[in-house]
Amino acid sequence: MAEKVLLKGNEAIAEAAILSGCRYFFGYPITPQTEISAYMAKRMPKIGGVFLQAESEISACNMVYGAAAAGARVMTSSSSPGISLKAEAISYIAGADLPAVVVNIVRAGPGLGGIQPAQSDYHQATKGLGHGDYKMIVLAPSSVQEIINLTAEAFDLADFYRMPVMIIGDGMLGQMMEPVTFELPEGRKLPEKTWATNGTGMKRPHNVVNSLYIQPNDLERIVLERNKKYQQIQETEAKAETYCMEDAEYMITAYGSTARIAKNAVDELREQGIKAGLIRPITLWPFPEETYKQYVGQVKAILSVEMSLGQMVDDVKLAVESKVPVHFYGRCGGNIPYPNEIIQKMKEIAGGIA
Repeated sequence: MAEKVLLKGNEAIAEAAILSGCRYFFGYPITPQTEISAYMAKRMPKIGGVFLQAESEISACNMVYGAAAAGARVMTSSSSPGISLKAEAISYIAGADLPAVVVNIVRAGPGLGGIQPAQSDYHQATKGLGHGDYKMIVLAPSSVQEIINLTAEAFDLADFYRMPVMIIGDGMLGQMMEPVTFELPEGRKLPEKTWATNGTGMKRPHNVVNSLYIQPNDLERIVLERNKKYQQIQETEAKAETYCMEDAEYMITAYGSTARIAKNAVDELREQGIKAGLIRPITLWPFPEETYKQYVGQVKAILSVEMSLGQMVDDVKLAVESKVPVHFYGRCGGNIPYPNEIIQKMKEIAGGIA
């Protein structure tokens, strides 16, 4: 059995990235994810990697573009306002079909907002961070151990599909410490990076990495081809965890650290005689619609619990095709929903239906 170590969520992301073969990190400090940069600054030089604190988030993400184009495993991280600044470069990365991992440890917004945890970047992550018809795979861990596993998976997914992958957590998850092991999951078989701009050795034609296409028909063809890839991802990569859903009459749905709070609420509701269960999306895109569809006809109502003003609600409604009433309870501004608040809201819903 592997030895457990006590590690902060941000540090776990950094170490898992290194163990996954990441050798280039470009970033800029911002609370509450600065420990990722600090950890990389110490570790990368010791393993022959590159850590560079750029002059801005914009510069850092464009450096990611360059390293990814050369076929390297590369990562950048930030918190909400910094991710907004990276949006243009992330769109370029997607448009050039380059693999990269982007970490967002979310803080309250909009604007500079506050440094406390939030989940108010859901739309930003899942509905198109930058301009154009593109998607990112978005992974939402709920524990420090899962951060490690999903970081390793993020690099594999990025390489397999040649696209940016985002790991999204909140400030609470980034700052909490938990015992973890670094037994990474077995990776998938990855294609060779024959497209990389890593030198020809005079043995092949030059590779060109680009996201600019002047002719409309050329760009349309490439966008449509990429969209076929997105459809494949929706069919094969959606993931969710279910908890106490076998006989549930009421569903709570939440992701990330909020789902851990919601689990406590489910346990207490069951002790009080209300058969509640939980669905936790692990992939926010692709959204795990099929998992929700299984319980249409079984549950009487759904409660989406978020650290936002309800940005996931529409995806839940679409998943169940509005055949089940979807309610919302959330906190914002850096406040965290407590189990007793979720319990009270669900009892109001159950009482209204009864």
